[in-house]
Amino acid sequence: MSADIDGKIFVGKSEKPEYLTLKLANRHGLATGATGTGKTVTLQTLAEGFSRAGVPVFAADIKGDLSGVAMPGEGQDWILKRCAEVGLDYVPDEFPVIFWDLFGEQGHPVRATISEMGPLLLARLMNLNEVQEGVLNVVFRIADEQGLLLLDLKDLRAMLAFVAENAARLTTTYGNVSTASIGAIQRALLVLENQGADKFFGEPALAISDLMRIDPRSGYGTINILAADKLMGSPQLYASFLLWLLSELFEELPELGDPDKPRIVFFFDEAHLLFDDAPKALLQKIEQVVRLIRSKGVGVYFVTQNPLDVPESVLAQLGNRVQHALRAFTPRDQKAVKAAADTFRPNPRLNTAQVITELGKGEALVSMLEGNGTPSIVERTLIAPPAGRVGPITPELRKVAIANSPVRGRYDETLDRESAYEMLAKRAAGDAPEEAPPAPGRGDTAAPAPTQADAAGGGGWISDVLGGLFGGGRTRGRMTIGEQVARQVTREVVNQATKAILRNVLGGRARATGAVSAPRATRASSAPSAGQSDDFAQIFNDFTGNTPTNRRK
Repeated sequence: MSADIDGKIFVGKSEKPEYLTLKLANRHGLATGATGTGKTVTLQTLAEGFSRAGVPVFAADIKGDLSGVAMPGEGQDWILKRCAEVGLDYVPDEFPVIFWDLFGEQGHPVRATISEMGPLLLARLMNLNEVQEGVLNVVFRIADEQGLLLLDLKDLRAMLAFVAENAARLTTTYGNVSTASIGAIQRALLVLENQGADKFFGEPALAISDLMRIDPRSGYGTINILAADKLMGSPQLYASFLLWLLSELFEELPELGDPDKPRIVFFFDEAHLLFDDAPKALLQKIEQVVRLIRSKGVGVYFVTQNPLDVPESVLAQLGNRVQHALRAFTPRDQKAVKAAADTFRPNPRLNTAQVITELGKGEALVSMLEGNGTPSIVERTLIAPPAGRVGPITPELRKVAIANSPVRGRYDETLDRESAYEMLAKRAAGDAPEEAPPAPGRGDTAAPAPTQADAAGGGGWISDVLGGLFGGGRTRGRMTIGEQVARQVTREVVNQATKAILRNVLGGRARATGAVSAPRATRASSAPSAGQSDDFAQIFNDFTGNTPTNRRK
């Protein structure tokens, strides 16, 4: 059963057939409507159309209803009636499906590493404030500079503990690192772990290529279904995963321009979770990805109840629209109806705002991009029924589909290779040298070279006296950056004070004995002036406490 024509997907029938043009499908889209108005069936119809065109699909299955697409449809009465209304001959069909599940229960496990997720999405996932997000960025920076892999939650927890232990010396390089902020992040990690995030973070990480498969037997694009019924209990994890997936596609796929059909299409159900309480920086990232990922050949379709759930900056990027019924029971609902009506290209034969509240189940206002990318006039449309089964499949059939999956065995076992947790454990045991962060503004500049006095075992009694003022005299073993700087300052002061003492002593002895071993001009130029002698003496006095009163005593 298909009324698709070359380069187009049959969506439904108004006064004429309504099509989604594949060449314009990467201009993204929006499907909205109240609960029970037929959004899920519309999503399945579009997903099947893309699959028949050889375009892989990724869809989040909130209620489990989409899983039926893996089995041939059944000629229920309402399906046969709708086929007659839109002019179709009903022919059941089945589609290649791969089931995924972040918790590994109803599909293949989906994993991402901590490093791939990045500090911005992690901060949103843990609901951190700006200060805590800044500390998290410091942790990622230190891990990167010291070659410590952040793969799973125990790696991040170990890295946070390392930063907390070394907060005093890291502050001079990276800014204030508060142990209170570290503690807050650790508590947020514990909450994530209780929600099952420890199963999501790790390896083997999901390869984007496994979402972009074409079935070799039928030529259909694979429909990837993410089991999200349990995931909805952790809405921040769900939203962060979807954003991570978009970001990975954006970074990995090369530029393609405007292809004849998309490389892959994403349907994000309950899209409002992506934007609820999202900070400005994250909203800007979403807008940027949605705007630019089109040229990668990726189409993104948001599915939500209310068009007001999507920020205007993102809404402006969504060219293909399917609007199911909205109920105007509250002032916000009335505002949503007006907003939805205003986004369509007007039809002089329809009162769009009124029709939105009158639509029946399986009806929608449809406006698709056509021609040179302009939206078509909005039409009241009967949506075509799916060819696959409508509704969920049984757990037994799901297990059979997972067992016969082309990625079977690739993600089922967790891989735990050496990373930050193991490397920091070795350092604590003394098996590996600890790397100090670079000094501020010096990059990887080495510590000051030792002087001859250092090589001989120390800088003499003056160095010991002055070094004691910095808290320790001669240094044994590894020094921190602050200690290295203090020691260098000490050397400079010792050198200046020593020269001042010698010049005073030698100058005084020469004047007392009347020595004239050098020409007058040479002595005049080399001997320190009274002002210089007083300056050096003052330096020495300031550091040793040798005031004139003390000397007289």
